[in-house]
Amino acid sequence: MATVTKHKWEGKSVVELTGATADQIWPLFADFCNVHKWYPQLDTCYHVEGVQGRPGLIRYCASTTDTSFKSSDNTTIKWVKERLLTIDPIKRCLSYEVVDNNMGLLSYMATNKVLPVQGRNGCKIEWSFVADPVPGMSFQDLASYTESSLRFMARKMKESLR
Repeated sequence: MATVTKHKWEGKSVVELTGATADQIWPLFADFCNVHKWYPQLDTCYHVEGVQGRPGLIRYCASTTDTSFKSSDNTTIKWVKERLLTIDPIKRCLSYEVVDNNMGLLSYMATNKVLPVQGRNGCKIEWSFVADPVPGMSFQDLASYTESSLRFMARKMKESLR
């Protein structure tokens, strides 16, 4: 009998912002239950349980998708519950994991870092993830989605500072 070893997908996206410092951008990430303000196509995000700003906090995030081309029912709600694992305001870093969802994510953990850019008025945002392969999706699909989402979020966060 053959043994199949499951491998993990690991990816990282980086966006550099000019004109927005790490100290300005970090609080937007640290506000864990308000990611819908920045994340593309996310309709809602709210606190489910735990203490705000503390590991163990769980948030619920959802988006409505038009599926009229697939069926007579025009909308589908995609949702995820995520648990804050670590948060470090000094290093401007947080990590979280998916604890439940209806999108086929079997295991997903992400880390967001907001880093200063030396010698310039700017910062760098890193989003790394480790996940089990997602049925019906390639690694490149997930990596591209993460990268485009991060670019959108960074642009929206920078615009909010004006």
